[in-house]
Amino acid sequence: MISFIQGTIEEKNPAYVVVNCQGVGYLVHISLYTFNALPESGEMRIHTLQVIREDAHMLYGFADKQERELFSHLISVSGVGPNTARMILSSMTPGDIREAIVSNNVNALQSLKGIGAKSAQRIIVDLKDRLEKEGVLKSENLTFTDNTIQQEALSALVMLGFTKSAAQKAIAAILKKHTDTAISAEYLVKEALKSF
Repeated sequence: MISFIQGTIEEKNPAYVVVNCQGVGYLVHISLYTFNALPESGEMRIHTLQVIREDAHMLYGFADKQERELFSHLISVSGVGPNTARMILSSMTPGDIREAIVSNNVNALQSLKGIGAKSAQRIIVDLKDRLEKEGVLKSENLTFTDNTIQQEALSALVMLGFTKSAAQKAIAAILKKHTDTAISAEYLVKEALKSF
């Protein structure tokens, strides 16, 4: 499997990007989320996933590993192919999609082009448990005002040996108590350590 491609952008549009990697041009299908994250020209690196069908070998590209992982989850659902998964990722951010699935938000998924009520329910049924195991929390448990600080604290706690989901819950609890004040990542880590 091709994990990533690093090279120069030869052509970029909302549906695909052509990456020149040492004289070889790779056509990589992308979502609007990735399109907006990529530079207009010059050097770039894109995470990829190859999908092999009887009639075609397709290369899909992603701005980050989290988007690629979500794409893999989506295409594992019966009735959701790569193009439908790419449409979903073009309509909502990966974080919003994960939150909709974990929160049983059928309406949010059903509002996307190409997703009916049955498909939305199937996505939730098939992926909710998997995403919860990965530590995705419902929005009512999250009150993050500065995502960077939260991510730094989360990374620190995971490196200290705590599970991602336990660390997220601890951080969410601290942030609920301090909704009106600015908090540093260091403070979050110290307070979270007291709760374990």
